[in-house]
Parts: sequence; structure tokens; C-alpha cells
Amino acid sequence: MGSLTEAAALAELFRARLVEDGGPVFVGFDGRSGVGKSTLAAAVAALLAERPAPVASLVIEGDGFYAGGTAARWDRRTAEEKAGQVIDWQRQRAVLDGLRRWGVADWHPFDWEADDWDQDPPPFADRPISVEAAPVVILEGAYSCRPELHDLLDLRVLVDVPTDLRRARLLEREGEQYRADWEGRWSEAEDHYFGTVMTPDRFDLVVSPV
Repeated sequence: MGSLTEAAALAELFRARLVEDGGPVFVGFDGRSGVGKSTLAAAVAALLAERPAPVASLVIEGDGFYAGGTAARWDRRTAEEKAGQVIDWQRQRAVLDGLRRWGVADWHPFDWEADDWDQDPPPFADRPISVEAAPVVILEGAYSCRPELHDLLDLRVLVDVPTDLRRARLLEREGEQYRADWEGRWSEAEDHYFGTVMTPDRFDLVVSPV
């Protein structure tokens, strides 16, 4: 199925869940780097906003919860340690819990625009991101459906595309040097996570927006 078709199907599913459950729907969009999680989340949000029955949504970017640290420190860790620590799921959990309980949440995202973000302690943005809950809340990003968040997510969606396409997207988006650096440092962490921690059968849905 194409990306627009997948997005339309997900938007209709979320609308149906809202009618059935009578409350907000919290969704995780998980998947390896380069599969199109951010693009799919944006497309779903745009479709939900369409008339005649617009539904508000909130998309939370998982990359903002990167834990930070120097490359040298990460290189000393095992694949299991990298997968467990690369994204600060405790802060993600606090945000999701705040939205469920009180309808509001805020956090200081990792500052990817810092002059030197490869450092300890890691740089975080001075100004927090503040959000309000919406009928549909989507947490998108690798590791966004990890087991520690399951009780706060109503649906867990795995976004998956062929490896060749995913790597081509990374190359186009980030360049050869970044892609090679990423594959050397982070590919094994994703292999562990998606091969051991969150295998496809642990997700509610598997979609392929190609």
C-alpha cells in the first residue's frame, strides 16, 4: 500500500477508536531509522484535520528525547545498552502520563542545533516544549513503543519498509558520511530492539508506506 493509502487507513482507524472508546487515543509510531515515521505521522494528522469532521491531533517527535552523550561513550556500550538508553523513555513516559492525567505536559528537548551536541553533559533546549492533549496523540520515533510505555499507549504501530529503500532514504536525507557513522554506531542497537525487545508480533499493526 502507498503512504497516502496507509495514512488514510490509519486516520479512519483512529476516528473509529474515538467513537468506540469515547476518549483520546494514544498511539506509538515505531520503526527503524529511515522508514518514514515522521512523514506518516504528519500525513495522518493532516487527514484527521480534514472536514467535514475534523479531529485534532498532537504529534510528539521522539528524537527530542535523545539522551545525548559523546560518541566515545556510546561506542563502549553493548547493542542492548544502546537500545535501552538512547531515548530517554522515562521522560517520554512522564509526558504521556501528564497528557493522560492533566491534559498538559512540557519537556526540554535535546538541542540538535547546539554548536557541539556530541558532549557530556548533553545540551538541552533552554525553552521547553509545552503541549495540550488532543483526541489523537501520536508519539513517533524509533523506540517509541518500548515495553515501558505500553500501559500508556492504546495502539502500537510498527512502520516497516524494505532495507534497501530505508538506506536510500537515509543516504538522501543525511549524506554518506552521516549514514556510515550511523550504521556503525546505531544499526546494531536497532537490530537488538526490533529483533528481541519489540518483534513485529508485539505490535498491534504493521504498516508499509512505500
